[in-house]
Amino acid sequence: MKARAQDVGAIKERETMDQHSIDKAPDAAAEWPDQIYSLLKSHNITQVALVPDAGHSRLIRRCLADNEMKVVTLTTEEEGIALLQGAWLGGAKGVLLMQSSGVGNCINMLSLSIMHRCPLPMLVTMRGDFGEFNPAQVPMGNATQTVLEAMGTLVRRADTPEDIAPTVNATIRLAFNTFRPTATLIGQRVLGAKTFGKD
Repeated sequence: MKARAQDVGAIKERETMDQHSIDKAPDAAAEWPDQIYSLLKSHNITQVALVPDAGHSRLIRRCLADNEMKVVTLTTEEEGIALLQGAWLGGAKGVLLMQSSGVGNCINMLSLSIMHRCPLPMLVTMRGDFGEFNPAQVPMGNATQTVLEAMGTLVRRADTPEDIAPTVNATIRLAFNTFRPTATLIGQRVLGAKTFGKD
């Protein structure tokens, strides 16, 4: 009986720790944003199209501080597809940074990358999948991978900090080696769930 009570206590402690980890913001000491930046440099990516996103904030700051990179803030995510196709036709490599909610804006435009065989690496920070508080984020969060794949995008997920750099590297290589859209989905478990003070 005493051992059973200890097991129950251990389970409750784990649940409490898990609840706190859900609400925790991404660790400022996390290396993966800097690793992604280094990968962009090593792949000679000079065009970065984005809609501002907290999940990509450190990566965005690194790109903005780099005089060899052209960062373009978009009004909507699908503009990035046209922008990066133009960059590719002009001899430059680019990447599209967005949140999963923005994937829904890109669906029709993704056909251009398939039709014209233009590489399009996308780095997508997820919402609506792990500890999400906002019900409006859940439908697109659940559909992101399925929708991208339905449009011919090769998709890989990274749900631990250790997986992010190798997955992003593979995504970029695949895009430029096979001339097609590819995406890394960076899971909300890595980013930390946004709560905006709601528990």
